[in-house]
Amino acid sequence: MADKELINVIFIGHVDHGKSTTVGRLLYDGGALSEQDYRKLEEIAKEKGKGTFAFAYATDNSKEERGRGVTIDVSYKRFDAKKHQFTIIDAPGHRDFVKNMITGTSQADVAVIVCAAKEGPQPQTKEHAFLAQVMGIKQVIVAINKMDEINYDEAKFKEVSEQMTKMLLGVGYKADNIKVVPISAWMGDNVVKKSEKMTWYSGKTLLDTLDDLTAPPAPVDKPLRIPIQDVYSIKGVGAIPVGRVETGILKSGTQVIVMPSGKTGEVKDMEEHHQKLTEARPGNNIGFSIRGLGKEDMARGDVVGPVTNPPTVVKSFTAQIVVLNHPTAIPVGYTPVFHLHTAQVSMTLTELKKKLNPKTGEVLEENPKFLKAGDAAIVKITPTKPICAEKFSEFPQMGRFAIRDMGQTVAAGIILDVEKR
Repeated sequence: MADKELINVIFIGHVDHGKSTTVGRLLYDGGALSEQDYRKLEEIAKEKGKGTFAFAYATDNSKEERGRGVTIDVSYKRFDAKKHQFTIIDAPGHRDFVKNMITGTSQADVAVIVCAAKEGPQPQTKEHAFLAQVMGIKQVIVAINKMDEINYDEAKFKEVSEQMTKMLLGVGYKADNIKVVPISAWMGDNVVKKSEKMTWYSGKTLLDTLDDLTAPPAPVDKPLRIPIQDVYSIKGVGAIPVGRVETGILKSGTQVIVMPSGKTGEVKDMEEHHQKLTEARPGNNIGFSIRGLGKEDMARGDVVGPVTNPPTVVKSFTAQIVVLNHPTAIPVGYTPVFHLHTAQVSMTLTELKKKLNPKTGEVLEENPKFLKAGDAAIVKITPTKPICAEKFSEFPQMGRFAIRDMGQTVAAGIILDVEKR
């Protein structure tokens, strides 16, 4: 049969509301996690006296994560449904780990926001929802989890469902793009299998709700852009940059350029999930080798593109940002760390042009003196070193960013215009 269209899904939400367990259940009941693997996970969980963590271990790969019971890095899992193929990006909910979540969010087409029925939305649920919206994720599915803890009560589900919907509309989501599903990841209700315990719910399971979505058209007609996530040295092979193809198509033999350094070479071969590819398309997470380039020639945050249409290196850019939280005010000259595609670079707010109404986008004030939490604004930003960036309107994947400072996400935004270097 023809290749199924790919949808990238990110699971977000407050710590301990059951994201990893939901992902584990989806993979296990969906047939992507074998009985044997599940048993292994169950053993590990029992040893640690955390029986209910078995599914969560399906995505929590590293030893550190298993020890702490907290998801740290972003992990990817592939699985097939009836209509689509999915890559699940399991992002951390824990406060310190928001930056990884941002990396994950910038790659997703749809967000599943997991919210525990008993607790309802928490401050972090809102922060994640807001980030997902600013980072350009249009579709949201709310999984109201742990329905078993409230005895599958319809009234309580409706109440939390209304709170979540109201919150999502408040951060800018459209009602048509929000779906809500009651689940119990631990018991397996409504994740893949329809639940007998919620006869009052006539909607679809989480899996079928996901499978009903439309895959976004792959941006194959745009010039190639691959932000590098990491560069590995492999004995006998050399330097292997790893990254996700955001736009365009990469074929073996293509002459590419790595920006901002401007080094060039020819792509020899590439693979994804240990399978050799002759071409890579948007959404493929690949490792590849470039003839003539070594590990010192490339780094995380660099962008690979065709020699005929190199990635844009910017001197400055104009962006629309929204300030999420900041203990004081943000003045001109503020220089925090920006997370833009895979790059993490200090940049300076060199001009505050306009303060906007975050709901309507209308101008409230020209050249404000400072910005504070809750403000939306048009600003000019100057990176402290050369960096690749593109307009959001042309390359959404390369034109959205988050601003981090003091261990938290201070703001997020999109690039409206660039001044080339």
